[in-house]
Amino acid sequence: MNGENKKDIHKIILTASGGPFFNKTKKDLEKVTIEDALKHPNWKMGSKITIDSATMMNKGLEVIEAYWLFNLPKEKIEVIIHPQSIIHSMVEFNDGSLKAQLSTPDMKLPILYALTFPERFIFDAVKTDFKKINQLTFFEPDFDKFACLKIAYDVISEGGISSCVLNARMK
Repeated sequence: MNGENKKDIHKIILTASGGPFFNKTKKDLEKVTIEDALKHPNWKMGSKITIDSATMMNKGLEVIEAYWLFNLPKEKIEVIIHPQSIIHSMVEFNDGSLKAQLSTPDMKLPILYALTFPERFIFDAVKTDFKKINQLTFFEPDFDKFACLKIAYDVISEGGISSCVLNARMK
């Protein structure tokens, strides 16, 4: 949203890969193991964030963060499943145009930008080759299967310190 007027924002769109359980049914999830949850298809992360990703709790926490950081109603914060993990987030404006942050599934680039903002340093370690990307697909999240995501939206409605309690319970 850098350089944009907040009143022009229609919504923020946060993308989630869907993790290792995207193609599993809710019934299938009854039989998964911790080892299954730690097999993320796109990202190499520590155990906690990998488990949070498998349950979509990480995205729920990002919804709460966006709510507080940008002071937008929860209805203007949308999560979509994007299995390729190329688009990390988008902002849709009132005129229908979109700005997106895209790169390969590697957190080095977003972390570098967070640390060097508003500068952009030369960084050759992460480059995106669009000729190698065959498709970009998007799906609605299943709030029944990924209940943690629904709970995150619910605690925003609950108000007070409920989002802090949710975060503390996830440790």
